[in-house]
Amino acid sequence: MADPVTVQNVNGAAADDQDPPPSRLAHVVFTPSGKHGDFPVGTPILQAARTLGVDLDSVCGGRGICGRCQVVPGFGDFSKFKVRSQPDHLSAFSQVETRYKDKRGLKDGRRLGCSAVILGDLVVDVPEDSQVHKQVVRKRAEVRNIEIDPVVTLHYVEVRQPDMHHPSGDLERLEAALEEQWDIRVDRADLPVLQHLQKALRAGDWKVTAAVRNGHKLVHAWPGFHDRSFGCAVDIGSTTMSVHLTDLQSGEVVSSVGAMNPQIRFGEDLMSRVSYVMMNPGGDKEMTAAVRETLGFLILQATTEAGIDPTDVLELTLVGNPIMHHLMLGIDPTELGWAPFALATNEALRVWASQIGLEGKVNPGARAYFLPCVAGHVGADAAAVVLSEAPHLLDEVTLIVDVGTNAEIVLGNKERLLACSSPTGPALEGAQISAGQRAANGAIERVRIDPETLEPRFKVIGADLWSDEEGFDEAARRTGITGICGSGIIEVLAEMYLAGLIDEDGVIDGAMAARTERIVAEGRTFSYVLSRPAGGRDPEIRITQADVRAIQLAKAALYAGAQLLVDKFGREPDRVVLAGAFGSHIDAKYAMILGLVPDCHLDRVQSVGNAAGTGARIALLNRKARDWIRKTVRDIEKIETAVEPRFQEHFVGAMAFPHKTAPFPKLREAVTLPPRKQAAKAGNGDGEDGGRRRRRRRG
Repeated sequence: MADPVTVQNVNGAAADDQDPPPSRLAHVVFTPSGKHGDFPVGTPILQAARTLGVDLDSVCGGRGICGRCQVVPGFGDFSKFKVRSQPDHLSAFSQVETRYKDKRGLKDGRRLGCSAVILGDLVVDVPEDSQVHKQVVRKRAEVRNIEIDPVVTLHYVEVRQPDMHHPSGDLERLEAALEEQWDIRVDRADLPVLQHLQKALRAGDWKVTAAVRNGHKLVHAWPGFHDRSFGCAVDIGSTTMSVHLTDLQSGEVVSSVGAMNPQIRFGEDLMSRVSYVMMNPGGDKEMTAAVRETLGFLILQATTEAGIDPTDVLELTLVGNPIMHHLMLGIDPTELGWAPFALATNEALRVWASQIGLEGKVNPGARAYFLPCVAGHVGADAAAVVLSEAPHLLDEVTLIVDVGTNAEIVLGNKERLLACSSPTGPALEGAQISAGQRAANGAIERVRIDPETLEPRFKVIGADLWSDEEGFDEAARRTGITGICGSGIIEVLAEMYLAGLIDEDGVIDGAMAARTERIVAEGRTFSYVLSRPAGGRDPEIRITQADVRAIQLAKAALYAGAQLLVDKFGREPDRVVLAGAFGSHIDAKYAMILGLVPDCHLDRVQSVGNAAGTGARIALLNRKARDWIRKTVRDIEKIETAVEPRFQEHFVGAMAFPHKTAPFPKLREAVTLPPRKQAAKAGNGDGEDGGRRRRRRRG
C-alpha cells in the first residue's frame, strides 16, 4: 500500500510530507490542468496547488493581500474525476477573505486559495486571470474577401414634425420618411425603438439615423447623422471562445478577442459536460450562465478596445458544436449524450440578444443568429467551415478537418458532401499530457531532434529564438519553459519517430538509452527528456509512454473518422484542409508523419486558421450566405461513426505511425520514414517494458 502522505500528481511526480501520517486525506482535482493529488485535511488550496505545480498566481506569499490566487470551487458529482465535491468540503469564508472582499471586491463563487482550506474531496477551477501564464487564445480573424450585404442597414432621414392639423405618431412619420426618402417600407418596429424614439427625434432636431433589419424592421434610431454599425461573429469552441467585432458596412474586423471556455471546469471534453448535467440537477443552467457571462465579457472587451459604444452592435452570428449550441441557448444537452443523439433543432435560429444574457452588452434591438447544425455531433461550426471553404464549388475532393476536442470532418466536392465527428479528446491541445498545457507564453511549440546526437532544440511561445541559438536563455527567462502545447507535442513525437526513439507502434525504445542520456527509465517504460530545468527554475519536461499513447488514441480517432468518409465517398482527397485554432498551428508535414489524416501530397495540405470564425463573419456580413448554408446543410450526408463497424477497424490500424497497414506513398515521396521495426529485434520485449526487460535478461 502506498504511503498515505505521498502526494501524486498527474505528471507522476511525488512529494513526501515529513509530518506524521494524517488521519484523513482529501482528493483534490485542479482544472483546467487536470492535476490532482491527495492532501491532509486542513491544507490550504494554494499550498496544494504549489505542491502539484498548478499554475496559480500569488504575489503576497499567501497573506491575503494581493488577491491573485482566486479560485472557483466546483460542487457536484464529477464522474470523470470520480470525485464528489461538496460545499462543506471547503472551509467557511475567513476573516481574511471578508476583509479582501470588502476592500477590493471578490466575485461571487470565488475564494482566495491562500485562505480557503481543504476539508474533503474537491474540484477547484483556476480561472484564467489567476494563472501566472495567461492563455494565448489563437483564434484570430483570417483575411478574406467577403461580399458585403448586411442584414442591418443605416438610413439617415429628416422627419416631418408633429402637426395639430395632421395628427400622427412619431413612429408613423419616421416610417413615412423612410419610404419617401429611401423607398423602404417599414412594417415592424422593436419595442426598444419606441421606448426612446421620441427623445431621439427631438435631440436630433427631427433628423435621425434609422437602423433597419432585412429592409422592413426598425431596430434603432440615433439622433442626427450616425454612420457606425457593428456586429459580432462568435465562435464558441469546447476549449476556447472568440469574438470578432466587425464593421457591418466595410467588413473590417476592428477587434478580435478570445478566452478559454469557462465550461472546462465542468469537464474538458463534451461528454464529460453532458455527464455533469446528468449527475447534477441544474448543471446545464450552471454551464449556460458561465458561457453567457464570458461571452458578455468578451463583447465588452472588444467594444472597449475599439472605442465603440455597445449600442452600435446590432447583430451577432454564433457557431459552435451541438452541445455548445444547446448550452448557449439554455437547452439541456442530455439527449446528445446517447444514441440517437437527437438535437432539439438543427435549423438556423434567430433570437433577441437579450434572450441569451447580453442585456447592456449590445444594442437593445440586437439579434443573435445561430447557424444551423448538421447532425447530432456535427454542429454549426462545421456548417460555418463549409460556408468559409466552399468545397461544393470545386471539382477536386476536399477533406476539411476542424481539429479540436471534438473533431468535425467534412469531405466532398460539388457532387456531394459528407460529414461526421470524431471524439479526439483534448490531448491534441496539450491536455492529458504529463507536461502539457494550453498555448501560453513559455509553452514549447516547435521541436527538432538531431537524428545523430538525439539532442533536441525547440522554440517556446513568447520567444523568437530556438533553444540552441545565442540569446535564447535570456529570452526564455522572461517566459520560463513551462510545458508543451499541442503543436509541440505533435512535432516532438514525429521527430522522435523519425530519429528512431519510438517505433511505429508508439513504443519508446529503451535500448536508445545506450546512445543518449535523454532516454530514462520510468518503472516498466521509458521517457524522453525534452528540457531540463535551468538552475531549478523551470520544471523538467519529459515525453512519457503515457503521453505517446494519449496522442495515438486521439490521432487514431481523427484518422478513422476521415477514412470512414473516404470509404463512403469512394475517392481519396485531392487536398486536405486543417482548420481550427489548433489546426492552424500544426505543421502539415508532422501531421502527416503521425498519420492524423489519410495520405495526401504535402503541398496539398494546408492550414486555414479559424475557418468556423470566418464562416460566422460571412454569415454576419452577407444575408444571402445564411440562406445558402441553410439549404446546403440539408443536403450534407451525415455519417454516425458510433454505428459504423469499419470505424473501429480504421481506428486500430491508425494507432501506428503513420499507419499499421496504409502505405502512405505520397508522404514517402517527401519524407524518408524509418524502416519498420520488429519489437523483438529492437529489444522491446512485449512493448510495455521498452528495453528494460531485455537488459535484465542479460544480467
